[in-house]
Amino acid sequence: MKVLVINCGSSSLKYRMIETDTKEVICKGLCERIGIGGGHFKYDVTGSDKGFEKDVEFPDHNTAVDTLIKAVTDPDTGVVSDVSEIGAVGHRLVHGGDKFTEATYITPDVMTVIEECSSLAPLHNPANIQGIRACRKVMPETPMVGVFDTAFHQTLPEKAYLYGIPYEYYEKYGIRKFGFHGMSHEYVARETAAIMGKDIKDLKTIVCHLGNGASITAVKGGKSVDTSMGYTPLDGIIMGTRCGSLDPEIVHAMADKTGGSMEDVMQVLNFKSGLFGLSGNISSDMRDIEEAYESGNEAAIRAFDTYIYSIVKYIGSYLAVLGGADAITFTAGIGENSPFVRKHICSYLEGLGVRLDAEANEKGRGARCISADGSAIKVYTIPTDEEMSIALSTVEVVNRHNV
Repeated sequence: MKVLVINCGSSSLKYRMIETDTKEVICKGLCERIGIGGGHFKYDVTGSDKGFEKDVEFPDHNTAVDTLIKAVTDPDTGVVSDVSEIGAVGHRLVHGGDKFTEATYITPDVMTVIEECSSLAPLHNPANIQGIRACRKVMPETPMVGVFDTAFHQTLPEKAYLYGIPYEYYEKYGIRKFGFHGMSHEYVARETAAIMGKDIKDLKTIVCHLGNGASITAVKGGKSVDTSMGYTPLDGIIMGTRCGSLDPEIVHAMADKTGGSMEDVMQVLNFKSGLFGLSGNISSDMRDIEEAYESGNEAAIRAFDTYIYSIVKYIGSYLAVLGGADAITFTAGIGENSPFVRKHICSYLEGLGVRLDAEANEKGRGARCISADGSAIKVYTIPTDEEMSIALSTVEVVNRHNV
């Protein structure tokens, strides 16, 4: 089945068409600067010179979807002869609250619930909804499926998702751990099982999604049982510019000592903390931090060491939660591409019998085992592919509903 994957932001629309039978990416691209002027359209076709770029004004998401549909169906540039060849559209939706536990066929009733979840992700869900409506307008007969970033973590047990605050705040306001990066964690957990030649139902895996935004998830039998991000993506390990977990009273102290508002403090915690803040504003990019670290820069060393330590603490706690693990898998920008980070994390785990193969860790790309023979826990690096995860989940939903 050909599935069109749509990921809408407030002023952008990323897309990818995938032949799910072969897992081949047919085409991909981006609509930029929607609604703000100076729009630009990118269209790439795998293994072909049909692709192109051009400046296009996108007054709204409807125009963006119209543009990409014209490109994929055009006699000269297209990859399908007619829109009817697109079997389904899979939409990335950031937040499904506790209403959606899996990818879902989008009906009018489902749209209503998605809209109700917008208060939990005000920067993301409204844009995602615009993408659904825009696609509905040009493809009214094509099945639409919502794949939620939070859905994979809806298997967390109550003891894992509740906070130590009065229970009424959960009952009345839904304040609980939701977790994020769900599509990535689910995809990588599946790929880990595949590369090990094991049934995912028999495995305990710790997935480390390390990018500028980062989270760690304990996966047991293919189900998320705990994850580091919480009510929002601010919680958990130290990230590029996000602080990660901290004492809530620090928020009050920061506001009191600086004279800033709550909004001012949250701006600092979200955009000026993490590696960036700890390094004295050297950078939020791990490549810059590593370079400064290796030159002996004390601020970079401080930021890097604190970052690594925050990750190790979560891995250790999830080893306890899972009762051990069969695999630890690194993914996303830093997880996939930084042997330096992986080496320092795994050095803390040597007392638990984890052994890296130094050469495998340093060399090679793509999905591979980087632990040494005899390592008590296998260690892998596997590229994440959230779009592929969305496409495969979309097919499952379409087949289940016979649409």
